Amino acid sequence: MSRTPRKHRSTYRVLSSLALLTMSAGAVTACSGSDSSSNRSASSSAVSSASAGGAGAGSTAAEAKLRMVDNGGHRVAFYVARGNGSTIVLDSGGGEYSSQWKDIAPKLHAATGATVITYDRAGLGKSDVVPGPWKVESAVSDLKAGLQQLGVTHDVTLVAHSQAGEIAGYLAKDDPKLLSGAVLIDANLPQFFTDEEIPRLVAASQPDVDAAKKDPEKPANRQLISTAEGFAAAHQAFHKVAWPDSVPATVLVSDKTPFAGSPEDAQRWRDAAATFVKDAPNRTLVTAKGTSHEVPTERPDLVLKVIEDAFAAHH
Repeated sequence: MSRTPRKHRSTYRVLSSLALLTMSAGAVTACSGSDSSSNRSASSSAVSSASAGGAGAGSTAAEAKLRMVDNGGHRVAFYVARGNGSTIVLDSGGGEYSSQWKDIAPKLHAATGATVITYDRAGLGKSDVVPGPWKVESAVSDLKAGLQQLGVTHDVTLVAHSQAGEIAGYLAKDDPKLLSGAVLIDANLPQFFTDEEIPRLVAASQPDVDAAKKDPEKPANRQLISTAEGFAAAHQAFHKVAWPDSVPATVLVSDKTPFAGSPEDAQRWRDAAATFVKDAPNRTLVTAKGTSHEVPTERPDLVLKVIEDAFAAHH
């Protein structure tokens, strides 16, 4: 599967939260980076081999096994490194798939002894394409079906980057007893998607959506187009989703935010994270200094530590 250049991958993730979109002349800009797409081009199948030995000498990381899960007539690819009775699920940002965690998953498995699960959302990696608009309800259904078929029914630490924050929000609301905690990495949070912000995101994304429609079969373009359909209504609904007080959460926010070129939007992103954390005493805010939205790539050491700390706090 072809990979999207980094400066556009960020765009697909928050339009996948529409939040990382390019605005003209001093408004929202997508994150940029100097590494080429080849540095992140490992296929989903490579996750298994990375998990087998990527944690370093003396590690006990198990190999991640591919499991295709059926849900509603399509298949979703899950990668499972079995451990003890606890489970850590790593959910990628929009336009990304399981390989986003290839350097983190094996180390996390070795450090915690937990079962570590990554997966490819529909239309990405090895998972089947599902035609039509991207719906968070369908994404939640895929994740829940996968966990159920893998026998995971409780004690899940959910790690979500960017767009996956929406999946985490709905999953936590629907099934709080499934989760022992969550780590939300520069994630979409309901507090951000206000009636003032949503139109800005829709307007910002339109040039990229129009360009994507010229090559709609390209996976990244297909993801962008499907996410843009019905975006406003979907995020008006997401704005009303309340995270359950019973599920502790650590919010890891990038220093530059998805909006390095727009101070107003960047501040709204920070304010949303701060408000989310203040709403309950069992929530923690961490800032990844000097990073763009691509925190898992730029600071895997910090991401690993934050997840390990969150996991240890409840085990």
